[in-house]
Amino acid sequence: MAVTLGEDERARYARQIILREIGGAGQKRLKAASVVVIGAGGIGSPAIAYLAGAGVGRISIIDDDRVDLSNLQRQILFGTPDLGKLKADKAAEAAEHRNPFVTAAAISRRLTPENAREVLARADVILDGCDNFATRLIVADTALQLRIPLVSAAVGQFEGQLGVYRGWEPNLPCYRCLVGSAPDQDEGTCSEQGVLGPVTGVLGSLAALEVIRAIVRFGTDPAGKLTLIDLLEFRFRTIRVPKDLACPACGSASGD
Repeated sequence: MAVTLGEDERARYARQIILREIGGAGQKRLKAASVVVIGAGGIGSPAIAYLAGAGVGRISIIDDDRVDLSNLQRQILFGTPDLGKLKADKAAEAAEHRNPFVTAAAISRRLTPENAREVLARADVILDGCDNFATRLIVADTALQLRIPLVSAAVGQFEGQLGVYRGWEPNLPCYRCLVGSAPDQDEGTCSEQGVLGPVTGVLGSLAALEVIRAIVRFGTDPAGKLTLIDLLEFRFRTIRVPKDLACPACGSASGD
């Protein structure tokens, strides 16, 4: 079925459609796209808000946590009346409230190696903003197996990092090329280390940008690079991540 834009949609997205890099064709691609967001927290909240605002047709939100008072400092989709409620449910509700042309699906369960393929299979792009290293590996491995572009963002205190991975392509790394496979590399959580709310907003917004770029394809392809952000010193740095030929996930020995 051909994707069309109604009069109200053209008015809603007018500031995007006027961009030559987006245009009407790009807006239709956004409407037809399906994105899965892992985590509705500090990164996921602004990302979901901007993806809904941009007109991504279907947003699936995976988070098995409930809204806690300590979340409200940075998780902008939630307010005091949401305390104790499932984050995925409230985030999906907020996305559809923001844009009635978007369908948001809440998945209030934790990803496991057993269910990840089923949950992620129909995505055009996956955005991982979770704070659990084991889950990140599950998401990354499944995205690689399904050949779905992965936008991965992480934060801590005043710092963050952002990468886009398409490790099935011959010269591009996967997430494991960067981090390896050791489970003891688990990052400290925000509750342990602390985080300034706007830092998560910056990373969530940048992650949403890269999801939109992956759908519409404009500007410079960021895959194979890692952006490191230090907002205490206000420094942005981009490094190239080489493909590890011995990587068990995407290297030559993997047979991929």
